[in-house]
Amino acid sequence: MSTTPNSRAPSPTEQLRRDVEAEREQLAQAVDELRGEIANAKANLRRKLPVFAAGALVAGFFVAGGPGATMRLLARRSREGSEKARFGRFRLVDRD
Repeated sequence: MSTTPNSRAPSPTEQLRRDVEAEREQLAQAVDELRGEIANAKANLRRKLPVFAAGALVAGFFVAGGPGATMRLLARRSREGSEKARFGRFRLVDRD
């Protein structure tokens, strides 16, 4: 019984090389898919960026107490008289 070179079992190193090459191909495909998904996510974010920015601005206004501060400012201005003179932080106000 003679064995031909084509009928012999692959050596462990040859099998390991084949396995490593198959893993490399799978990883390359996975990386390509991830790159495509990231590109789609970037495009979606760029398309919706004005909406996100406006939402962040409104949320920041409310978190910082903007409505209350605005109302206090408007109420204070209505109670104050007309300013006649100003020097630094001091003012001369005519209250009728």
